[in-house]
Amino acid sequence: MNDTQKLSIGIDLGSRKAKFALLSGTEILRLQDMDTISFYKRYGRIDNDELCLDLLGSGIFSAEELDQARITVTGYGRNSINLHGARVISEIRAHVAGALFQTGLTDFTMLDMGGQDTKVAQVVSGKLADFVMNDKCAASSGRYLENMAAVLEVPLEELSRHAEEPIALDATCGIFGESELIGQILRGHPVSRLCAGVNLTLVKRVMPMLKRFPSKTLVITGGVALNGAMVSLLKEQCRMEVLVPHHPQHNGAIGCAALA
Repeated sequence: MNDTQKLSIGIDLGSRKAKFALLSGTEILRLQDMDTISFYKRYGRIDNDELCLDLLGSGIFSAEELDQARITVTGYGRNSINLHGARVISEIRAHVAGALFQTGLTDFTMLDMGGQDTKVAQVVSGKLADFVMNDKCAASSGRYLENMAAVLEVPLEELSRHAEEPIALDATCGIFGESELIGQILRGHPVSRLCAGVNLTLVKRVMPMLKRFPSKTLVITGGVALNGAMVSLLKEQCRMEVLVPHHPQHNGAIGCAALA
């Protein structure tokens, strides 16, 4: 079998970012992402209740790659996705497959923190055993971090640097959390401690989900895994070895391509 016959494409249409992966067998050839809304506006349309994407026009893949590769898609609101010419799978299945592919582990707990939801899954002997998902409130997701960074008037990269001496933030709702954060700003706390407090709040919100599925290793995926301070605080709170794959934000797309 030649290389082109082994090609597979994975697409993860997230709430904030659309992620793409091109694999040849077990080798990652390309990873790319675009703002989801911009991607839909430029390259998407609905035709006969099917989502049609102009992948060739986007420049992400060549005509040869699209002709040869099998395409698998997942994403936020996948139940409304019927991508023409592609196989559709659930987000949890895609992310577990991505974690298996990237880490080589067969037994672990997976924490996937996306733009608007959070998922925790237990993987035993390479198979999904159980999972829980919080998609009712964005207070434990990347959207929460974006909102809090905006209140603090700092970029996400700056927010992700601070884990020392966190200021306590106790509101369980993202909206009320903004008001609480403003109150702490008015009390004159340093921005670094406020950033740390935001990151710690995120950890506190996911800990009850993690306690349901204890294991030796915790694999963190999703864009929030790029928040180094949050990962550091999580290591202090949980009793598992914490592992972040090389490509956490593209994990779902990689999993789709791996399953193809």
